[in-house]
Amino acid sequence: MSHAEDHEGTRRDFLYYATAGAGAVTAGAAVWPLVNQMNPSADVKALASIRVDVADVAPGTQITVKWLGKPVFIRRRTEEEIQMARDVALSDLADTGAENANKPGADASDENRSLDESGEWLVMMGVCTHLGCVPLGDGAGDFNGWFCPCHGSHYDTSGRIRKGPAPKNLPVPVAEFVDETTIKLG
Repeated sequence: MSHAEDHEGTRRDFLYYATAGAGAVTAGAAVWPLVNQMNPSADVKALASIRVDVADVAPGTQITVKWLGKPVFIRRRTEEEIQMARDVALSDLADTGAENANKPGADASDENRSLDESGEWLVMMGVCTHLGCVPLGDGAGDFNGWFCPCHGSHYDTSGRIRKGPAPKNLPVPVAEFVDETTIKLG
């Protein structure tokens, strides 16, 4: 083997490595925008957590806020509504899970679905678990809670499914009081 042939081999190896490296960098530069577009946009990140002022919500009324593109029911219940929800036996419920992101794995007792210990505040996603309609509130339906007129799902004063085709209770999102009049969702 001559001295010229030895240099030719290393030069060829260098060209292979340089071409492979340039190809890898080019492929990465082409793929990065495609992967990056799957990240949430800035407006979605900004709405990942919101604060809701509930100072003006009177007992027996509710407000609906939009969070992550979905309605959220925030209801300040009366003593009568709380008592109606707490008098229900778990054996009478179609879904015995709390469906509460704040208390995973808990049963569907009213104490496990309400936001505060007294049970005055109830926060739920306002989307029927049957086909995603928005139920009517303010004492609607056979159980004085929420009623989805699209297919006839009836929810009680704790947002638990009691009658109709919906398979699950209305879900409770991650929520907490940050002060006496402000609820943080997310």
